[in-house]
Amino acid sequence: MAFGNFAVDIGRAQPLGAALTDEGVNFALFSRHATAITLILFETDGADSPFEEVKLDKNRHKTGDIWHCHIRSLKAGALYLYRADGPYIPEKGMRFNYNKTLIDPYAKALTDLSHWDFEACLGYIPGEASTDLSYSYKDDAYNQPRCVVVDDRFDWQGDVPLNYPLRFSVLYETHVRGLTKNPNSGVAHPGTYKGVTEKIPFFKDLGITSLELLPIQEFNENELSNINPNTGKKATNYWGYSTVAFFAPKGSYASDAAPGAQVREFKEMVRELHKAGIEVILDIVFNHTAEGSEMGPTFSFRGLDNTIYYILNENKRFYQNYSGCGNTVNCNHPVVRSFILDCLRYWVIEMHVDGFRFDLGSILGRDQDGHLMENPPVLERIAEDPVLSSTKLIAEAWDAGGAYQVGWFPGGRWAEWNDRFRDELRLYWRGDPAHTRHLATRLSGSSDLYLRDGRKPFHSVNFITSHDGFTLRDLVSYNQKHNEGNGENNRDGNDNNLSYNYGYEGISDDPVLEAKRQQYTKNFIASMMIALGTPMILGGDELGRTQQGNNNAYCQDNEISWHDWTQKEKNAGYYRFIKEIIAFRRRHHGFMRPEFYTGRDGNYNAIPDITWFNEEGDPPDWDGLGSCLAMRLDGSRAEILADRDDNDFFIMFNAGENPVDFAICDPLEGKRWFRAVDTAQPSPDDIYTPGNEKALDNPDTYTVNGRSMVILLSRILY
Repeated sequence: MAFGNFAVDIGRAQPLGAALTDEGVNFALFSRHATAITLILFETDGADSPFEEVKLDKNRHKTGDIWHCHIRSLKAGALYLYRADGPYIPEKGMRFNYNKTLIDPYAKALTDLSHWDFEACLGYIPGEASTDLSYSYKDDAYNQPRCVVVDDRFDWQGDVPLNYPLRFSVLYETHVRGLTKNPNSGVAHPGTYKGVTEKIPFFKDLGITSLELLPIQEFNENELSNINPNTGKKATNYWGYSTVAFFAPKGSYASDAAPGAQVREFKEMVRELHKAGIEVILDIVFNHTAEGSEMGPTFSFRGLDNTIYYILNENKRFYQNYSGCGNTVNCNHPVVRSFILDCLRYWVIEMHVDGFRFDLGSILGRDQDGHLMENPPVLERIAEDPVLSSTKLIAEAWDAGGAYQVGWFPGGRWAEWNDRFRDELRLYWRGDPAHTRHLATRLSGSSDLYLRDGRKPFHSVNFITSHDGFTLRDLVSYNQKHNEGNGENNRDGNDNNLSYNYGYEGISDDPVLEAKRQQYTKNFIASMMIALGTPMILGGDELGRTQQGNNNAYCQDNEISWHDWTQKEKNAGYYRFIKEIIAFRRRHHGFMRPEFYTGRDGNYNAIPDITWFNEEGDPPDWDGLGSCLAMRLDGSRAEILADRDDNDFFIMFNAGENPVDFAICDPLEGKRWFRAVDTAQPSPDDIYTPGNEKALDNPDTYTVNGRSMVILLSRILY
């Protein structure tokens, strides 16, 4: 068929988006307030590509609020956009502009975004005194990336999502590009989905169960305007928390530049990770879009139905900004709720992902006026959706509008990032004795937060570091953030890092100091691995990755953010400790028990499931604790709700500067205490492999060095 020779049929209102049929492609688009919709078909993805416009007749090509048509003989790979006509009355929230081409919200892939100029997409005339109240007549059809018709067929080779129970999971937060972009990554396809696949042997060696990927839904890397003062180059949107198309995997993360190839390569990545037993969890950003405030571009939702897709101010010219990014998605509008559910189902059904982490998830709990709701419909629908019933749902339970819901996110299905765990362990290991009592609470699964509404310890996602903040190495190397390279005069990023540099600001050439800093980071990881909850590691922390003190590297697509794989060999002993402590957790079901501790004896052996001690072996005075604490765990199957007994454990913490002799309680008759972990010891004596744990010379006391922790386990002396 020659381009432009299209046979147009009425088509169907479902499914939304562009769907292949036996005879062509069906197009369906929602817009309640548009007066006219035009489908634009492009011959190629070139900027000067010829295109044809198909004007939809509202009497024939509209069912309810859905505009639709069927184009015969069109095939997968076809490129398209839309125009929407209607009132342009910003004061009433109406921002239709027929001159601005629009991306289909259900588009499954986009063409190359690398040369996209957002200014051409502005619905108003930049520089006009009336600003966004003016009307732009500039046609941007040649400027806009195009939607790609995708064939969903793929040889999954029998793959299904893995959906491990949360309590058996160890999450690894990483960035598709940053994981392998460094030339020293040793992969053939750096910075891509294929590059992630090439690192499967590393993930298997490390022992994690699940990759939590920073946003891979299509975004525009070049939307920022700030300049890096160190290089003179324009900053890049590296993290990707600025979604353009929610159904579309990031095109630049594919090794094949052909339009639509990113869908195939993403599926290949998921399939191969699943073969290796590794889950894929997506960080997804439903709280705002890349269209920004009233001064932002019009390229999709704003031009299709602004008053429905966004929460607007009382003066509907302006946007409520609970995201801190210019706009807020109207998540609890019935149409938007359906969009969100359709999107999540697509990623589970067609892309086989295992879960989602919802950025600024509290926004999904706001109503159409921005108020927090007691039982938000969209959160209930997600939690109760039958397709998502086994899918991991993890909320960042706060937003930029002041909502803070950690421990209170509605519904028993939701897990949450527990920033209380992060902050209170940072304070304890920094040496603040006032937080020793809080250490006990966090290690016990944060029952003060999660012992309600049927929630369990594993609903607490425990972490020390994440993409947003210092790396673990920087946490013990910097007192202050150093974000000058972001081009914002170091004003961006959190000032309350609860970090400590131990006498020298930055990475040191002193091997003694750096060895001590490694010891301190081992304390953090070991504490997280023996705590009830679901642990999450920031990718690169296991290598000793530094961001040179930058705690907000959102715009650093360079060595500051990329994994430095030479550190794996340089810090071989440290890497060994991290992978062994992960394996230690996964071997011992006592650390993954599904219920909170009770402090009572549940199996009649006269030993409570958990017992707390001070360093002298006495019950602690919780109001007068110093920097030391010890805990004994009963590993019997009745206590840990497992099908076999685990070891008993005696674990000692010393956040003070000086060594302390801890009194050790007696093990059960016929058993002895063996040292499994001592973070103050050099490698390989800092952690022993199973069966090689060291029997204690003195069964009554153990000297715990300053700023270190020790894990003993009991077993029969062979």
